[in-house]
Amino acid sequence: MGIISKPDRKLSLFLRSSQLRFAIAYILITAVVLFLLNIYTSSTMRRMIFRAQQQSLEEKAQLMTTALLQLEDLSSPDTELAINSLDDLRTTRTVVTDASGVALYDSLEIGNAEGKLLLFPELVTALEGQDVFYSTNADGAIESRVAMPLMRGGQVLGAVYLMQYDTDQAELIDALQTNVLRISIALESGVILISLLFSTAFSRRIRRILHSVRMMREGDYSHKVQLRGHDELVHLGREFNNLAERLEESEQIRRQFVSDASHELKTPLASIKLLSDSILQNEMDASTEREFIGDIGREADRLGRLSQKLLTLTRLDSAVEDEREIIDAAATVRKVTRMLMPLADLRGITIDSTLADGCTVMTVEDDLYQVVFNLTENAIKYNRDGGSVRLDLTKDGEDVVLTVADTGVGIPQEAMEHIFERFYRVDKARSRAAGGAGLGLSIVHDMAVRNFGTVSVSAGLEGGTVFTVTFPLYEEDAE
Repeated sequence: MGIISKPDRKLSLFLRSSQLRFAIAYILITAVVLFLLNIYTSSTMRRMIFRAQQQSLEEKAQLMTTALLQLEDLSSPDTELAINSLDDLRTTRTVVTDASGVALYDSLEIGNAEGKLLLFPELVTALEGQDVFYSTNADGAIESRVAMPLMRGGQVLGAVYLMQYDTDQAELIDALQTNVLRISIALESGVILISLLFSTAFSRRIRRILHSVRMMREGDYSHKVQLRGHDELVHLGREFNNLAERLEESEQIRRQFVSDASHELKTPLASIKLLSDSILQNEMDASTEREFIGDIGREADRLGRLSQKLLTLTRLDSAVEDEREIIDAAATVRKVTRMLMPLADLRGITIDSTLADGCTVMTVEDDLYQVVFNLTENAIKYNRDGGSVRLDLTKDGEDVVLTVADTGVGIPQEAMEHIFERFYRVDKARSRAAGGAGLGLSIVHDMAVRNFGTVSVSAGLEGGTVFTVTFPLYEEDAE
């Protein structure tokens, strides 16, 4: 198989491109329009000249008819005298016949038909008592004929026949048709040129966008479409650039997420590997071995918790929406408090709560539980021994507000704006000791936002940290 050269490939793409089809369609449409315009212009001009010829000849024939009907007898001498007395006839041929069609007068010098029977179609029709006009344009001349009957007292006495052979008007029609044709050809040539230029420019801009799409497909999200103007393609290019920026940002977040997740997973796995190798490679007493196995179990639990949180984040990032229900937030807070009370009792931490009635929200039940559980668990983990945790659930206008406050060491002000970022930890050593991976607050934030809520953090008045979560209040009478 031969290799197609670059010019041949461009030609092949051009022949298959939509720009060529659009250009051809536009050219064909304009060609048809110009063709119809030529026909309309020519036919209109021809009708106007024929109408003028008809009016002129009919006026002359009427004038002759009036003069001839004043004669007592349509004899040849009298007819000739009556016609000669008329001024400005200026016809190519003038004929007067009697009732039988015999020519009484003929203006031709060569081929004069006086005394002869004339059976011109126009004369035959006129002798039947009807006016007739006929005109043709052929051989570079317009030939017009008119015939009128000479009638007196309802009786046909004869007929008048006029013929006009006009080359000037024919030349005018031919010149007009030629000029219109030339103008049409010039216009069509301009249309072809402009169509090709515009289609080429349009195709070039489309190719830029396609090139950017290919670059993005290959992983280069920093590539931008550069288009000038204010048309739809420019707006498309801007939207593409915005999409590229979002994808680049998402890709950076994904890579950071994968890197952080790998690092977090590597730590418990390395600990498990080290502890298991120590058990296998060293002789140790039963108590030491049980201690090592216990450490392996704790690291496995930590690995399980981390995996579960990663799965939760993956579910939150997906486009799948869980079914929302009408939930009594107070019942969820009570359930979480009962679940975490044993953990708080181990360190002598008290949990107090004030829960208002009627705090119903439309949310995913697991999401609300997870939000309350993570905030309360953190308030216990990062609290001081003998401290306290307070949960308040209130209604504020059209919102349900949950406040979780602790008496722990607090969060530095500069760290509060990062506290909801994934894998962010204020005190890494303390977080690892507590079994945290920097994902709990990120999950709280994403779940709150997914359920049309908000979450914020602030410092407590007497130390510690205060988390505030709001959800839209659901009222049945609002439906």
